[in-house]
Amino acid sequence: MHLSSLGNAEKTKLEIEGAKDVYKQIPISKADGTPTFSFRVFTIEPGGHTPYHTHSFEHLNYIIEGRGTVLVQDGEHNIKKGDFAMISPGETHQYRNTSINKPLVMICAVPKEYE
Repeated sequence: MHLSSLGNAEKTKLEIEGAKDVYKQIPISKADGTPTFSFRVFTIEPGGHTPYHTHSFEHLNYIIEGRGTVLVQDGEHNIKKGDFAMISPGETHQYRNTSINKPLVMICAVPKEYE
């Protein structure tokens, strides 16, 4: 068994093209011996967003706090605390924080090879 705390996971700014005011933590990673999935936590500051991008693997998201939208090929969908989203392989997507004063925080589970 492995036990970790989000408060102990290093928080780094996402420095990739198309990202604005996004921070990443990895409380469960391949370094911890996870056999399949890594759990990442993204904090998107008010007005911030992830890049509009795609990849070859699915990822599963859970909104811990806040609200915003997820933009996919068929349109924009509202998301809020307590919601789950599954992004399929090859599905272009972007998460946006639409709040003016609260962060959007979400878990993003991906295959450990892509953490």
